[in-house]
Amino acid sequence: MSLLSRPVSALAALLASVVASACQPQYAEPEFHATENPPLLSQWGQVERRGAHLVLGRNVQPYDLNSGLFTDDALKLRTVWMPAGLSAQYRTEDVLDFPVGTVITKTFYYTRADQDDAHHVRVDVADTVDLQAEGLDLSEVRLLETRILVHRETGWTALPYRWNADQSEARLHRIGDIIPLTLIEANGTLTEFHYVMPDANQCASCHAPDSNTRIINPIGPKPRHLNRDFPYRDGVANQLSHLAALGWLDGLPGAFDTVPQNAVWTDTRASLEDRARAYLDINCSHCHSPVGPADTSGLFLTPDTPHGPSLGLCKLPIAAGGGTGNRPYDITPGEPDLSILVYRMDSIHADEMMPEIGRSTVDEVGVALVREWIESLDGTCG
Repeated sequence: MSLLSRPVSALAALLASVVASACQPQYAEPEFHATENPPLLSQWGQVERRGAHLVLGRNVQPYDLNSGLFTDDALKLRTVWMPAGLSAQYRTEDVLDFPVGTVITKTFYYTRADQDDAHHVRVDVADTVDLQAEGLDLSEVRLLETRILVHRETGWTALPYRWNADQSEARLHRIGDIIPLTLIEANGTLTEFHYVMPDANQCASCHAPDSNTRIINPIGPKPRHLNRDFPYRDGVANQLSHLAALGWLDGLPGAFDTVPQNAVWTDTRASLEDRARAYLDINCSHCHSPVGPADTSGLFLTPDTPHGPSLGLCKLPIAAGGGTGNRPYDITPGEPDLSILVYRMDSIHADEMMPEIGRSTVDEVGVALVREWIESLDGTCG
């Protein structure tokens, strides 16, 4: 599948159609549950089924990222909501400082390859989905799960909800699940795999980006990921500016050119360096940072890491175990086939693959991008 076959624009159109439905008065009123964990997703009032469509609750705002995390090619509907009168604080390099009461959701779904067969899903057909103003047409998609992050007085709590077979409701499913699917790619290739829904405890594997505190936090809503336009119902607007206009974001710099912005990694108009670094940032840097769970590896994939050993160039493996593939360095400039990074991204074996959880298939397009980037790097490892 080529880089250009990814359904980026279609997802934006989909989200725009969903947000249009959120303004209708008959839709759910969002709720903040300060202590209890409701058994039904609909009890949160964030997203729910109404008729034949998935819709957003009143004032629930969709958002998207410049570059998103790979999860077996699943599409994702992301939303955020805050109780009236509350707002987040802008932080340049970190996740927005959301107030207690904030609810963030992420719904994972695929486009159906066959309306009568929920097990066969497609990668590349979102551009042809019939998007209706009422919301997301559930006859066209297979919903899998909706993950909730809720900010309580005690901190962030992660709760996974599993959609039932008729897509009428999602129920709290703290033990996770394994869902067999057949993925039909753009070239017609069929890949049978198991979509793994993490249990509640596994959420901390990614959402506790500081190994010292092990405190759960959101990952995606950082300024560099959110700094992009989005087609809202009343027009296209920058997502950060939109949140500020709603009164949901304080401290946004007036000099907007000071706000960081990651590349869209599938956009070939951006430089190869920017695209590869954006991909590694969203997929890897929440662990591979100086304070992350993978800090002992010495490999840091945050956007501010300069070229050199910390970025993996000519760096000997420290904690890779048997996952080196007998390759000498994390990154061998000009030699992706001699780079451990590529080997681990290209594996689905539990003791070798990176990321360690969150996928059961190889992101072939992402691997191809990182290979191309490594091929472009100058230098030799003496």
